[in-house]
Amino acid sequence: MDLESAIGGHPIKKNSWRAVLTLAYQSLGVVYGDLSTSPLYVYKSTFAEDIKHSETNEEIYGVLSFIFWTLTLIPLIKYVFIVLRADDNGEGGTFALYSLLCRHARVSSLPNCQLADEDLSEYTKDGVDLISKNTCGSRLKSTLEKHRVLQRVLLVLALIGACMVIGDGVLTPAISVFSAVSGLELSMAKEHHRYVEVPVACIILVILFAIQHYGTHRVGFLFAPVVITWLLCISVIGLYNIFHWNPHVYKALSPYYMYKFLKKTQRGGWMSLGGILLCMTGSEAMFADLGHFSQLSIKIAFTFVVYPALVLAYMGQAAYLSQHHGEESNYRIGFYVSVPEKIRWPVLVIAILAAVVGSQAVITGTFSIIKQCSALGCFPRVKIVHTSSKIHGQIYIPEINWTLMLLCLAITGGFRDTKRMGNASGLAVITVMLVTTCLMSVVIILCWHKSFLFAIAFILFFGSIESLYFSASLIKFREGAWVPIVLSFIFLLVMYVWHYGTRKKYEFDVQNKVSINWLLGLGPSLGIVRVRGIGLIYTELVTGIPAIFSHFVTNLPAFHQVLVFLCIKSVPVPHVRPGERFLVGRVGPKEYRLYRCIARYGYRDIHKDGMEFEKDLVCSIAEFIRSEKVESSVKVEDVEENERMTVVGTSSTHVDGVRMCEDEGERAETSEVREIKSPKKVRKRVRFHLPERPEMDVEARRELEELMEAREAGMAFIMGHSYVKAKRGSGWVKKVVINYGYDFLRRNSRGPSYAWSVPHASTLEVGMIYQV
Repeated sequence: MDLESAIGGHPIKKNSWRAVLTLAYQSLGVVYGDLSTSPLYVYKSTFAEDIKHSETNEEIYGVLSFIFWTLTLIPLIKYVFIVLRADDNGEGGTFALYSLLCRHARVSSLPNCQLADEDLSEYTKDGVDLISKNTCGSRLKSTLEKHRVLQRVLLVLALIGACMVIGDGVLTPAISVFSAVSGLELSMAKEHHRYVEVPVACIILVILFAIQHYGTHRVGFLFAPVVITWLLCISVIGLYNIFHWNPHVYKALSPYYMYKFLKKTQRGGWMSLGGILLCMTGSEAMFADLGHFSQLSIKIAFTFVVYPALVLAYMGQAAYLSQHHGEESNYRIGFYVSVPEKIRWPVLVIAILAAVVGSQAVITGTFSIIKQCSALGCFPRVKIVHTSSKIHGQIYIPEINWTLMLLCLAITGGFRDTKRMGNASGLAVITVMLVTTCLMSVVIILCWHKSFLFAIAFILFFGSIESLYFSASLIKFREGAWVPIVLSFIFLLVMYVWHYGTRKKYEFDVQNKVSINWLLGLGPSLGIVRVRGIGLIYTELVTGIPAIFSHFVTNLPAFHQVLVFLCIKSVPVPHVRPGERFLVGRVGPKEYRLYRCIARYGYRDIHKDGMEFEKDLVCSIAEFIRSEKVESSVKVEDVEENERMTVVGTSSTHVDGVRMCEDEGERAETSEVREIKSPKKVRKRVRFHLPERPEMDVEARRELEELMEAREAGMAFIMGHSYVKAKRGSGWVKKVVINYGYDFLRRNSRGPSYAWSVPHASTLEVGMIYQV
């Protein structure tokens, strides 16, 4: 449900009020669907078992006071006025905070980082160089960089937050849809409604997940009207209940009623906080979806629309319940009992639609967080389908979608009540908030350059509130709270095993690099026949020659006339601008026709399809050849082994540089480089259009001609099929992790060629054993 329209950039966020209000309107359907449906189940979960609704109304007033101040302190003050400011170049979420920390201190989990990455436009933010002037920040930075344990703690914290978001993607659709459907209980006998609610909820969930591959761009325009209609509905019903049943219910907003509530209920009141915290469900989406809107638009939507509507809804329910003590059972204390009977069916329909919209937002957010984890090397490769060619960020992951559906159905059919679903969902929600609070305290010192006192005050104030709710949720481990813990543990295990295995594999590649002297000793022909075509040798290395290349040379009778060591890597920024996409350089002398190309992507960038990527790659090499000696102002980076890498953009950014055309027609005239005729019929004819400059020498022209010939002959992707094994002498834990855990994940995940949409006919895989 991303509304970002420009790939590689952010949506246009103008300062005009019209643009801001438009984004605020759109955010209601994307960000607040989950949060706005929380009145469906908060009171029902709170009064499920721990406390009773008595004649004195102290319980209902105390719960209302807790809800009001929780909504005020956490979503409003913490997220809207503080956390939203910690954006990563406009992006938000757990990984945005982790990415900020990785750039302000060398704590990144990515193995192939380069100094050249720090020159990216989005890498530097808010005067990162000023940290040396701040004593607190410099001490914290040096401490984090010296201790690997602390770096792992930060990574595990980020992964725990991501795992709980995934768990929330299972639990939120289940509890939202089930609570919306529970309105049927008022229209049928108590002993019959249970046999209707679960099947209807399961049917809605199956339909919801089954249509995910179509994307939401076709019906996305309906989301905001649905949520607005729902918010208007609960606001009007709340006002009606306040004036009709108890106009003095506003007095319960006083914090004094929280004290009276805890004094009377004691342990039961503390345990009921696990249901009260559900009023914050979906608050994290304000930060996670920040990249699709603007801070001001999200603040306006919550402060002036969502927050007042929720407060009125909860006050209205409390006003009704304060005058209806005879209907205190779990069966009759839900949301729908406070809805006037004449409009109960229309409200039921609107509630189901709003629950579907809220669930859709959470599912899409789950896809997004898994994509980010995969980009940062913390999740196995999965198939990512972009459901919209116009709206950036609308993705669909088949494996995750069907897994979420099965888990949702299992939760709905297994629990069959709001109480245990609420316990499970509450723990997932509050854990993500605690992770955000912990990471934010580090961001305050390291990125905002504030004092330790400010960070300690932040974590003590908000952390103590969230810890209180966390303890109330954790105590209900056997009543449903075990679900997010088990799910998160499984996903965390998968993430850490994959990250550990990937890092060990990269370390093996670094230790077994081939010497450049070995390459020079082979001569320009590399000791084998060089045939027409371009060979792309995939490697994780950003410098040096991979060991697998020597394996190719000694086992293959011929090789392509142009060879490119291709590295596709992620960097700790949300987006890499197209003009900074590639780093291109040479490996060895010119006559070897060996190049190194590093394609850099942010954790929210879209990887182009195979054909478009090939065109950008060839064009970047051509631009590198043209500008290698002509332009002295080209940005150059010194790297290991005397390789010099030049920053080159994609073909769309070469306004004054090389442009490539491919067609199947007759030859067209070109002004700079003649068209190469092949003695045989070729499928495509390639032409380079060069800027009208006389500086190009004969050698560069000849090199471009050879590149055109090679492109016409075709491209082949050459990659190693790795078999990773723990080396002899390793501990039994490492052997289990590498030989069984990582090997299982590698065998059951998508390969690099599938992830980049490489045609199987153009792929050559050679097996290689890694002893790590």
